[in-house]
Amino acid sequence: MSAQEANGASFSRERLIRFSDCDPAGIVFYPQYFVMFNGLVEDWVDEGLGIGFRRLVIERGVGLPTVRLEADFRAVSQMGDRVVLSLAVERLGSRSITLNARCTGAQDGELRMQMRQVLVSTSLQSHQAVEVPADMRAAIERRFTRRPVPDNA
Repeated sequence: MSAQEANGASFSRERLIRFSDCDPAGIVFYPQYFVMFNGLVEDWVDEGLGIGFRRLVIERGVGLPTVRLEADFRAVSQMGDRVVLSLAVERLGSRSITLNARCTGAQDGELRMQMRQVLVSTSLQSHQAVEVPADMRAAIERRFTRRPVPDNA
């Protein structure tokens, strides 16, 4: 367990690798990790932050598109494997959130894949960057960061 996990600063879910995640060799087809992590971000907004992803997007008109993504693939995941997907907040800007995400083996803890993802808070009407909503910022500061670092991003 990392220091962030010990302090409650990460959000994670166990997941079964399914047939639909895999290529003909029976290993995860790499873009599927991005689909898995997109689902984890939705769960994080719902359960980890208590904001409600549907409410944020549909009712409030705020999007969280990815504007930067860096990924490292370390080991294969195969159909039938159980993995743990986790994310931690690296940086909280005025309009952006930088996440560190990891996929590890549920039994052995082996790092399978990790990525750094930058989300930008946007208005779904204007498609322009907007401030991270105040309730979301407060939830992140309270639950997922030790000391938020404000900026003008």
